[in-house]
Parts: sequence; C-alpha cells; structure tokens
Amino acid sequence: MSALVRILRFTRSLTPYYIGIMISAAIVTAAGLAVPFITGRATDIVVDAVTAIAGGNDVSETAIRSVLLLALALLAASLIDTVVSNVGGYWGDVMSAKMRAILSTRYFDKLLNLPQRYYDNELTGTIVSRLNRSITEITNFMKSFSNMFVMLILTTLSVLVISIWYYWPLALLLAIAYPTYFWLTALTSRKWQRIEGEKNEHVDIASGRFAEVVGQIKVVKSFARESSELEHFKDHFGNTVTLTKEQSAYWHKMDTLRRAVLNVIFFGIYLLIFVRTVQGHFSPGEMVMLIQLMALAREPVTSLSWVVDTAQRAIAGSRSYFEVMELDPAKIEGTGGRPHAPSISDGPDVPMISFKNVRFGYDDADDVLDGISFEVDRGERIAFVGESGGGKTTLINLLMGLYATRSGDIEVAGIDADLMTLRQTIGVVFQDPALFSGTVAENIAYGKPDATEEEIAAVARRAAVDSFVAKFPNGYETLIGERGMKLSGGQKQRIAVARAMLKDAPILVLDEATSALDTKSERLVQAGLDDLMRGRTSLIIAHRLSTIAEVDRIVTLKNGRIDEIGTPAQLASSGGIYAELLALQNSSSKADRKRLRDFEVIG
Repeated sequence: MSALVRILRFTRSLTPYYIGIMISAAIVTAAGLAVPFITGRATDIVVDAVTAIAGGNDVSETAIRSVLLLALALLAASLIDTVVSNVGGYWGDVMSAKMRAILSTRYFDKLLNLPQRYYDNELTGTIVSRLNRSITEITNFMKSFSNMFVMLILTTLSVLVISIWYYWPLALLLAIAYPTYFWLTALTSRKWQRIEGEKNEHVDIASGRFAEVVGQIKVVKSFARESSELEHFKDHFGNTVTLTKEQSAYWHKMDTLRRAVLNVIFFGIYLLIFVRTVQGHFSPGEMVMLIQLMALAREPVTSLSWVVDTAQRAIAGSRSYFEVMELDPAKIEGTGGRPHAPSISDGPDVPMISFKNVRFGYDDADDVLDGISFEVDRGERIAFVGESGGGKTTLINLLMGLYATRSGDIEVAGIDADLMTLRQTIGVVFQDPALFSGTVAENIAYGKPDATEEEIAAVARRAAVDSFVAKFPNGYETLIGERGMKLSGGQKQRIAVARAMLKDAPILVLDEATSALDTKSERLVQAGLDDLMRGRTSLIIAHRLSTIAEVDRIVTLKNGRIDEIGTPAQLASSGGIYAELLALQNSSSKADRKRLRDFEVIG
C-alpha cells in the first residue's frame, strides 16, 4: 500500500483522471448490480405467468407489459455499461500515457542531475531497462487498479448489504471468504516479490550488457566474442526461467489453496440459497437474483488474484524506480568542492583559472591528483604533459565540475555557484568525439541550438568539415547514425571541433582534439583551432608535441603531482619530462619509441 501511496503522491496532477475513472467505474458497477434484480423480478413474473397458463388462465397484459419494461431496463443497463465503460477506458488510456510521460520525464530529469560518479558505476543499458520495465509495470497497474478498485469495493459492499437484508448467514459466509482469501494472498505476496526482485536484477544486467554489446558491436566482432556474449545473455535469462519456475509453482500452489477454500465457502452459500428456496423462503426470482449477486460477489475475489499479480509487479518496479529517484547527489559525490568564483573581486589581475592544493581520487581508491596548484591567466594557452594515467584528463573533469575534489579549491573567474553557468563558459573537444544520432548540422549546433545555417557553415569551413560534407547527398542534413557510426574517426573529430567553435566559449579545452586526424586534416583543423584559441584561455592535452610547441606554458604531471611548470623553451632544457619527450622524439631506438608511447604523445 505504501508503494501505491507514493505513486499517487508522485502523480497527483492526474487526480482528475483518477476521479473520473472511479466515477465511471461506480456507474458501471451500479448498472451491473441492477441486472440481478431485473432478471429476478422478470423470473417471478414469468413463473407466475407460466403457472397461470398451466391453470388454464390467459396471460395478463400487465405481465406482458412488465416483462417488456424489464427487458428495456436490461437494455438500458447494458447500454450504460457499454458507454460509460468505454468513457472510463478512454480516460484510463490517457491517464496511463500521462503517467508514463510524468514518470519518464522525472526519471530523465533525475538522471541528468546525478553526478558523473553515478554513471561510472552503472551500465547504460541497465539504466534504460530499469526505466522501461519499472514504468511499464507501474502504469499498467495504476490503469487497471483505478478501473477495478471502485468496482471491487462497491460490488463487495453492495452484495454484503443485500445478503444481510435477505438472509444474514449468506453475508456471514461472504465475510469469511474475503479476509481468508486476502490473508492467503498476503502470504503468497512476500515470497513472490522477493523472487521477482531477483528476476528483475538478472533482466537489468542482461539488458545492460545487451545495450553495451550493440553499441560496441565492431569490437565484439573483431575479437570474435559473439558466442561468449550470447552465452552471457542466455545465462541471465536462463536464471529468470529457473526463478520463474520456483515463483510460478509457489504462486499456483497457493492459488489452488485459495480457490479451493473459496469453492467450499461458495458451496455453502449456494446450498443455503437452494434450501431456502425449496423451503419457500425465497421465490424463484429471488433465488435467481441471489445466485447472480453471489456470482458478482465472487468476481472481485477471483479478480483479486490478477490485481495482486499486477500490484506485485508494480511494487517491485516502483522499488527500482524510487531507488533512483531518492538518490542524493551530494551523498554520491561526497563532501568535496566544485569550481566556484574567485574569493577576491573580479579584475584584470585575477587568474581565469586557479587550482589550489587540489586532491582527488575515484571512489575509495588512492589519490589520482595530490596537491595540484597552478594558475591560468586570461587568454593564456597552457598544455598538460605526462604519462598515461597521470591525471591530465582528470584535471579537465574537475575543471568542468564533473567530479568533486577531496580537498582544495578550484576557482574560475566570471562564474557563479551554478555548474550550468560554469559549463556554458567552457568549450570542449574530447578525444572521443561523442556525437549523437541526427544530422551533421544538429551535432555542430549542439552547444548553440539556435545557430543559423550560415553560422554552422562558417565553423564547418574553419574545422575542415565542409570538405567531406560536400560529398554527402544531403549535405549538412545527412544523418550520421548512432554515435556518428557512418563517419570516420577523423570526420567525427572535425565535427566535434566545429561544435566547440560554434559554442564560442571564453575557456577552451582541447583533450587530444586532433588525435584521430591524419596529417592533412590536422593541419586544416589546427589552423582553425589556432584562430579559435586567439584571445581565449585554452587548456590543451595533446598527442602531438607539434600541437603544444606554441603554447605559453606547459604543466608536466608525474604520479598525480605537478613536476614542472614553464615555457616550452624553459622546460626543453630543464631535464624534466618535457625535455625527455623531446629527446625521445628524436631517438630512433625501439625502446625510446615505446617509452614515448607511454606518454600518449607523438611528434
């Protein structure tokens, strides 16, 4: 019940639909309850007429008129049921669609606001599977529940009251049947939900892996891992079959017990009705009416089995859903700090970016960065050099507020405490271009959705995108496929560069931005990047030493700490990491070339 209350509270804007559906259900219930009385009365009239004919009398016009009116009453009840149930069904469909929209939108909104650490520990496919499964189960239950709840309650109460009026032992037996069935159902529910949770876990893991494999299908095929991936997938769904066998066997065993108890109780009810009729306490019409009422009374109980089944799925699904909705971003991220505005007033002497004794590590692992301190002036170009895993990209992630520091401060001039404002001031080109399905134009304009065609074309020329787009039949409206799968690595990278150019942010981050380009493309893109960096604060992580030869300063990182800071000329003769790289670049030995690759930098 608590899960139901949470769902209702979460979707309180749908209250008018809930009320409308319940009113229509009440009308349909009333029309259904009228039928036994109408047929009962008609039965008495017909029996009296047949008795009169058997006694040699003619059928009276009153009897004919009465059965005609009763037939019309049955027609009216049927028409009311038909019309109102369809109106309620329409409201239920709209309510279900709106609920799906509300729950899905809030789930997506929650995911968008969770920190990067959450995604580091979750499979994308699992997140998507949880959304589809949970919300489908919740909406299916709420639709059926809102339609059936009022009918079940009103039918049950009405039949109990009528039974008391006609013969109280009938109501007593019904009063025994309902709680007994509910109690047996509650016993079934606990174990059923536990197994359902285990099944959901297997489905989510399998679905997560499925999405990952589809997204990396080239890698799977290249390493001939199709069979092992299929086995992994089959194992999880095989486990769901095993669990379903246990779950279903238990459910049906308990359902057999519940229904057997119900059969015995209703045997007693029908026996009482038949005996009372034979004894003359009930007329034939009253007997027919009571039998039909008992059938109506039995329907809510037997329907409860299906309602409980959908309710249990909804409860299990809502548990997964609300686990995500109740996540506290602050607890996931920890107590560390994010970039913020400088503590002193803004001015020309205030550095654009300042790292002050910053420490950072992933989850509970050791520090990746330890005691990082440096400043970047406005308009300065600064490059980061170091061995693979030395923390270069981590510095960029911290600057963008994707992770919180363990200690220390990061100050960025011209922003407030809002991370959205911070990220709007940074244009970034990642090593992985990370394009979206859609057109070339849409991907270029991702950071500036209101860009004109002329603006898109202008940055495309600067980033050397126009040279290959011109060969596409649909030009900038060409669909590039999921993650840009229809493009080469260099083409995707050039689009990513154009996207950063169009954003035109005051801070530019180039995380190995030209790593996927051939020499010709690199020259074209580098010319555009040089133009883009002019007058901007630029942070560069580069594969090629040639791309950082013209920077103002270089920061070298070693084992998560700053080793040196200086101009390229200063560090070239210092004997540090940069000097080592220059020497390795000019060496022809295999050992030196291998050592050079460890730095992810080539000449």
